[in-house]
Amino acid sequence: MPTLKTRLKQVVDWRAALIAGAVSGTVFLLLTMWLTYSEVGSAWLMPRLLASALLGADILTPTAGDGVKVWGAAILVHLPLSLGFACLIAYVLHRWGLLVGIGGGALFGLVLYGINFYALTAWLPQFVIIKSVSVAFAHLMFGAFAGGVYELLEVEEFVAVPE
Repeated sequence: MPTLKTRLKQVVDWRAALIAGAVSGTVFLLLTMWLTYSEVGSAWLMPRLLASALLGADILTPTAGDGVKVWGAAILVHLPLSLGFACLIAYVLHRWGLLVGIGGGALFGLVLYGINFYALTAWLPQFVIIKSVSVAFAHLMFGAFAGGVYELLEVEEFVAVPE
């Protein structure tokens, strides 16, 4: 009777990935708010831009206000993207430890910047106004935080899979 050979495969800790997404998304939003305040004098630019993806470019006007509508729409756009991208980073990088999580996540963040500002601006041209080295840095930090926080929180689990 043939024996079934198995090997161990590490699985993704989705709880850690979601927490990493929430943490890195918050860091990204706060960092970009601070950077846009430093560069253009408005901390509200990033939340308004995020909200504009859902509500349209009219939300960018000064008379649109800075209230619950802007924040609600910004969170509805930003949070699912942060969670999804952190889960993708965790899925790709979960086998290699903290340094690869941070470095690989940072590289992933730069790729996201490239996609956002060299492809998605065809559909959301208003985002071109924040195309800068500092926003690229914020994307790098998002990825580094997502990979690093995931690796710090990950509970390693292995499952047997047939060869």
